[in-house]
Amino acid sequence: MAQREKLTEKLVKAADPRAGIYQVFDEDVRGFSLRIFSSGSRHFTLDYRVKGRQRRFTIGRWPEWTVTAAREQAKTLRRVIDDGGDPLGEREAGMAAPRIPDLIDRYIETHTPNLAPTNRADQISMLRKLVQPVWKHKLVEDITLDDVDRLLSDVAKGRARPSKTKPNNRARKLQGSKPTPIRANRMGEVLRKMFSLAVQWKLRADNPAMGFHRRIETERERYLSMDEIDRLAKALGTADDQRAASIIRMCMLTGARLGEARCARFEQFNLEFATWSKPATTTKQRKVHRLPISPDVAAIVRQRQTAVHPGCPWLFPGDVPGQPVKEIRRFWRQIQTEAGIAGVRIHDLRHTFASLLVSGGASLEMIGKLLGHSQMRTTQRYAHMMDSPLRDGVNAVAEMMKPQLRIVQGGR
Repeated sequence: MAQREKLTEKLVKAADPRAGIYQVFDEDVRGFSLRIFSSGSRHFTLDYRVKGRQRRFTIGRWPEWTVTAAREQAKTLRRVIDDGGDPLGEREAGMAAPRIPDLIDRYIETHTPNLAPTNRADQISMLRKLVQPVWKHKLVEDITLDDVDRLLSDVAKGRARPSKTKPNNRARKLQGSKPTPIRANRMGEVLRKMFSLAVQWKLRADNPAMGFHRRIETERERYLSMDEIDRLAKALGTADDQRAASIIRMCMLTGARLGEARCARFEQFNLEFATWSKPATTTKQRKVHRLPISPDVAAIVRQRQTAVHPGCPWLFPGDVPGQPVKEIRRFWRQIQTEAGIAGVRIHDLRHTFASLLVSGGASLEMIGKLLGHSQMRTTQRYAHMMDSPLRDGVNAVAEMMKPQLRIVQGGR
């Protein structure tokens, strides 16, 4: 016969631990009881049956839960049970439901291997360092659009740099938070893709990141003038490191991205037909990109053939055997100073290449093919530059239509 008493704080505190576990059931609420363990620990529980199966729901431990609070919780649970519910079953289902760390792990394992190495590393870093620490172990189905917007707003505000609590120099100490709206947009796109896959995997019914607030992005447009190009060419010609100088020349003469030029291999060039076939592993669009090259680029390739050790596949082998050049940032900073082009990025040479094509009369379609754009909208950023020859034509017509001025003498 189960022991039944009116559970009170005095009774719970005085309960004597025995060898083994025993229960004291409450007189008022059916199934509500106190379980006393041999260690002295005391827990409030609710015993009930559902579909002929005996169940025990643990409410909490005393003294974190008082008798009064535990009894009220037991009454609430009893009403759920009387309505046909199963509180323990719902708790177990919630514990088994996928959580944010589970979704992030699955996304990284199944989706990111298809991305370019740099993009893959960037997405993993965002999810591990910016998303998971904020959302922690939330259920996937509990994330809302408001959660997404709050997270992206925090990212857009930026953070103090560096993350070290004790920076090692004065310049870093003075460097405060820097807004990062573009970073927030990129994270929003990653979250939208991740939750889209979550819907596909039937982990939730909708995508909370589908309508995230996109911040305004001001695309940087920096083009070198002819004078700057001339100064850059002279600085590269007198540079001590001609290996790095040739990489910069390749970027300027082909519009290639730095990584594409840095990782170029001799086998990719056909000097007879003057072409460069970039493999999908090195291009941003993950597709083979074949483009014509000028005699100047062919001359760089031939010069590198004589400078590189026979059998080496890389145009620009690095200091680590079997690897291409990894870093030329220090060299580029030196060239910026010598050429007087402070603030110019290596990627701006790609934009300059496109601007020269426009001034030469190339169409947007042609520019897109030479730059390896997979979408026409990417090339549209150069569309405004096409207005220049049109404006010259309009001005020429206007000049011809100007009224001829007559010389008036004697006030007539």
